[in-house]
Amino acid sequence: MRVLITGAAGFIGGFLARHAAEAGAAVLGMGISELVQPWRTGEYEHCDICDKRRLQALIEKFRPERVFHLAAQSYPTVSLTHPRETMDVNAGGTINLYECLRAAGLAPMVVVACSSAEYGPVAAENLPVREDHPLRPLHPYGVSKVAQDLLAYQYFANYALPSVRIRIFNTTGPGKLGDVCSDLTKRAVQIETGAQRPSLEVGNLGSRRAIIDVRDMVRALWLAAERCEPGEVYNVGSNAVYSVQELIDAIRGMVRVEFEVEPQRALMRDCDEPVIAGDTSKFRQYTGWQPEIALQTTIGDMLDWWRQHVRAGAAV
Repeated sequence: MRVLITGAAGFIGGFLARHAAEAGAAVLGMGISELVQPWRTGEYEHCDICDKRRLQALIEKFRPERVFHLAAQSYPTVSLTHPRETMDVNAGGTINLYECLRAAGLAPMVVVACSSAEYGPVAAENLPVREDHPLRPLHPYGVSKVAQDLLAYQYFANYALPSVRIRIFNTTGPGKLGDVCSDLTKRAVQIETGAQRPSLEVGNLGSRRAIIDVRDMVRALWLAAERCEPGEVYNVGSNAVYSVQELIDAIRGMVRVEFEVEPQRALMRDCDEPVIAGDTSKFRQYTGWQPEIALQTTIGDMLDWWRQHVRAGAAV
């Protein structure tokens, strides 16, 4: 099987490429990042999803039988300062992908990495949120993901291009950058090594997220291509919801030093949803998937990853 992964140099993309290769697939990864480590799971091509001409050439040459569309500008905070770029990459890039598949006469299964950010704030009585809940995103990133989601559906409805939309909830793990677990574990290791004073400055300690390990997520994405119904949308994430305070408590028990916690108003963003949690029963019913990796394991692996990189002086 020939598997194309857009955004392959990203966090989830790297884990997914290894999973696909271990499943016996021929893998073509593409992305805009230069790889720090050699690509050992197939071919890797430097390609911006917005570069339709190059994308077309790569698709026509590789002729994928399965596509995982992960390429995106994926940071909500960045989308607030770069809304047009976010829309161009996330919505425009999705159009490019589907148009290139159509031009090549291909109809592979396309798994589109959508986002829980599409829902926006959800009242307590509607949690965990179901797929049929109204979409009211709070930032341009969320809006761009709604556009991506609905574009995938219309290419299925109008052109019979088999597509499955996966609304991904908070996903983390070793190597993740820019989320709350990554930030907290990095700074805890910096405290542990003496590189930072023994204090964690944090935002809202009460924010709660359903957090899943990336290795469980890539299993879910692979199963989505095999077992989910084309044209449908599915929530994928953890059923367990954790507050920032609970994450800190877990980290505190795994580091070798004591530290204080200092809430900072400047770190509290009005666009942050108080609780993000999804009803994943539909996906589990179709696939039989269950998360297998406990939060303690995820955090322990992230701390070990940061210990390697902080002590090596890596610029991450």
